[in-house]
Amino acid sequence: MSESSGVGSAASVLADLRDIIPASRLLTDPSQLATYECDGLAAYRVTPALVVLADSADEVAATVTACARHHVPFVARGSGTGLSGGALPHADGVLIVTSRLRTIHRVRPEDQRAVVDTGVINLQVTKESSPQGYYFAPDPSSQQICSIGGNIAENSGGAHCLKYGFTSNHVLALDLVTPQGDQVTLGTEAPDAPGYDLVGAFVGSEGTLGIATSATVRLTRLPEEVRTVLAGFHTTDQAGEATSAIIAAGIVPAAIEIMDALAIEAAEKAVNCGYPEGAGAVLVVELDGPTLEVEHEFREVHRLCHEAGTFEFRVATDPAERAEIWRGRKSAFAAVGRISPDYIVQDGVVPRTSLSQVLHRMGEISAEHGVRVANVFHAGDGNLHPLVLFDAAEDGATERAEQVSGMILDLCIEHGGSITGEHGVGADKAKHMPKMFTADDLDTMQLLRCAFDPASVANPGKIYPTPRLCGERPRIRQGGHPLTGDGVEVF
Repeated sequence: MSESSGVGSAASVLADLRDIIPASRLLTDPSQLATYECDGLAAYRVTPALVVLADSADEVAATVTACARHHVPFVARGSGTGLSGGALPHADGVLIVTSRLRTIHRVRPEDQRAVVDTGVINLQVTKESSPQGYYFAPDPSSQQICSIGGNIAENSGGAHCLKYGFTSNHVLALDLVTPQGDQVTLGTEAPDAPGYDLVGAFVGSEGTLGIATSATVRLTRLPEEVRTVLAGFHTTDQAGEATSAIIAAGIVPAAIEIMDALAIEAAEKAVNCGYPEGAGAVLVVELDGPTLEVEHEFREVHRLCHEAGTFEFRVATDPAERAEIWRGRKSAFAAVGRISPDYIVQDGVVPRTSLSQVLHRMGEISAEHGVRVANVFHAGDGNLHPLVLFDAAEDGATERAEQVSGMILDLCIEHGGSITGEHGVGADKAKHMPKMFTADDLDTMQLLRCAFDPASVANPGKIYPTPRLCGERPRIRQGGHPLTGDGVEVF
């Protein structure tokens, strides 16, 4: 069904829910609805017709069932920390908030598993499991407030995903509500279950395939030794050279992060993190594992950083010292508000070997357009987080910032990278998808969406620039299927 035709009324959904969900959790007052008009990407704002504060999986299912019955679009929202507009509401639709689903059902150290509701805060999983010697490895910078459900929707990453992988590597099974309102389970707790990887398809689908209500996640053993290094450099090129040298030496740190001078300035103003004075860039490297291994890797990192030109080298060996080093990096996104009234956060990805070249060109783009860009990035896997700074009150400033932001994503694609590494496509980057994928690629992706959501009511308008209508016939292809010429039978 098209977004623009046949959309039912949220008032009909509200009528269906009045006997199921208390009125205090069915929000229709404009002042209440305004609270939910955007996620962490405040540049896009849409007021939903109805907000439902679900208290259980059954309430989520009841709401989705009502939406399906009346052909009303719905959008799921957890903590609302997303940075791509993935939880941007639909003006004629229902926003289903899952932040009240916060039960940690089980933590099982014997098989390194935890079963949690998707409204549970990311860091809380680690706090609950650490007394038994485990933690939850994916750690977005917003981990103190972001929810597991949002992490699943966007396949979120974090500083430690270089070594341990993204959210998709740590989710084994999901309880979810389909776009028709059915409650189903995908996946198993087995490490290598047979059949199609539907969990893998769902993680990162940005709410277009349904709403997860509970997840079985993999826990990671706390390392024997952790050592965190902060190295100050005069330039980002030097910090990048050290990064390349560390990876080339066969070392896979738990995390390896770079912040440039502008990002450091913001962090200092926000949290007084005490990074090396006069640094054009800082490199944060965290090593973990068996003590002997960490000691060997530390000696190599120390040598390679000095060869790359570090002028200050600090080491943290206890939790308090490590937290102090990480404080500036973890606060970087919010800290930029201290030096700019408005900013756009991007998360393009490039091969590590292209980092220096891409950063240099980004500097040129910034200068050419008179738009400042602060850089924070997961250097180990080439995941850039350029923060494009502007003042929306200045005429034309927003348009220039958006232009620069788009040019940075184009630059990532030119170098064989991607338009997103962990923030998702959402509403913000849908227009860039045709730059990465052909029309046939996008159509094939949407066939999967249509299999889950033939009525197109689950988070419509996200990811794809021109959503495929699930009831329409595919584009007419001239001649036979290209695979038939290769002797492949096409069903």
